[in-house]
Amino acid sequence: MNTWSWKNRFSIKAVLVLALIILCACQTDDPLPEKIEGEAAGGATTIYMQSSKAFSTPAPNLTAENLESHLRGDVDFEAIFVSGNAPVNGGLGPVFNNNSCVGCHVSDGRSAFPSNLDEMSGFFFKISVPGADEHGGPLGVPGFGTQFQHQSLYGYEKEGQMQVVWEEIAETLADGTTISLRKPTYSIRNTYMPMPSDVMISPRIAMPVFGLGLLEAIPEEDILALADPDDLNDDGISGKANYVWDPASKTMALGRFGWKAGAPSVLVQSAGAYNEDMGITNPLKPIESSYGQSNGDNSEKAEPEIDMQTLEDVTLYSLTLAVPAGRNFDDPKVVKGRSIFEKIGCIDCHTASFTTGSLEGIPEVSQQKIYPYTDMLLHDMGDGLADNRPEFDADGKEWKTRPLWGLGLTNVTSGHTFLLHDGRARSITEAILWHDGEAENTKDEFKKLSTEDREALLEFLNAL
Repeated sequence: MNTWSWKNRFSIKAVLVLALIILCACQTDDPLPEKIEGEAAGGATTIYMQSSKAFSTPAPNLTAENLESHLRGDVDFEAIFVSGNAPVNGGLGPVFNNNSCVGCHVSDGRSAFPSNLDEMSGFFFKISVPGADEHGGPLGVPGFGTQFQHQSLYGYEKEGQMQVVWEEIAETLADGTTISLRKPTYSIRNTYMPMPSDVMISPRIAMPVFGLGLLEAIPEEDILALADPDDLNDDGISGKANYVWDPASKTMALGRFGWKAGAPSVLVQSAGAYNEDMGITNPLKPIESSYGQSNGDNSEKAEPEIDMQTLEDVTLYSLTLAVPAGRNFDDPKVVKGRSIFEKIGCIDCHTASFTTGSLEGIPEVSQQKIYPYTDMLLHDMGDGLADNRPEFDADGKEWKTRPLWGLGLTNVTSGHTFLLHDGRARSITEAILWHDGEAENTKDEFKKLSTEDREALLEFLNAL
């Protein structure tokens, strides 16, 4: 159990954040610039910042109590776990993918595709075998579970190594521009024990964590109102909801988070990340992810390796990060790009706005007009992006529509522009060209755009 006072571990980042809040509070005589529709992407949680801290700042409207919890969670989010029964942050592993939350979500943003798959990064494999568990979720691989851990403590065997082979595919646009897409083929090698031949592999990369409280506060009925699983309106778009097991409420609930909407809340997502990514037990996931494995921790623990307070603080931290404002929305090129975004059908899945409902204990994210550009639903994205691994109601071709807010700040905050569920796309253009299935018509319309119109569309996306 980690019992060291958070005040003794107060990060330099937290001190700087407090200074920023105080500075902003002292400048109340200077009005904010007039907002254009959608510029305040996170409602009152919006922050007007374009630096490397754009994803890492607390919402400016936090109460003193929630700001204190947020800063505690900030410290825990950055905490590096170590092996054994260390008095501070012990309990790592014995098999794991990374040793901290921030190790995957660098600067609270999107992870880059790693240059070396054998090293710790924000990239990993979800795995399973055909069938479903008692709640209808993925069925774990005997000896490996539902996540492949490629790191281990001294004295233990890692589960194996991830491998990727790339193939370059050329796409030619209407103006003659040729774009090279890299198609990955993933595999697992050097496993510590034989792996079944029917293992399904789903590559995943860590996604940004800002704005999550707003997404959790969107009323379920508003999300379901956009669903059309049988395409009754015959528009080719068949968004559907995923219903998943919630270990907190012990019920099935609407999936909201993860690449296939496999988690119902940030609390459950955080608990799963501690357990699977780091091998850290917690009140929602009290059993080691490696329990029962010959390379695992099979001891019976009296209490979890982090307590509920830590889990709740990290969750609140993720729920209350500010959303960066949209930029240059009055630029004629951005205005034109927004119109093209709607005209070619991007808006059919990337729904521009919602008004949040209430989120217990966090009034700051409640009743906010937000612009995340997602419908929170699953869509068939075609064979090219398929992982062929089901997850509850999501089939092997379906992925949840990613929010687009903050997209244009990815390079500033995270130092790269890798996109999509596995980081294969190296640019927004590549990401669009990988769209297929329900998005095939939109992709084809994108390919037909003139150079000028395509640049305008990209200018809009980079303004989000």
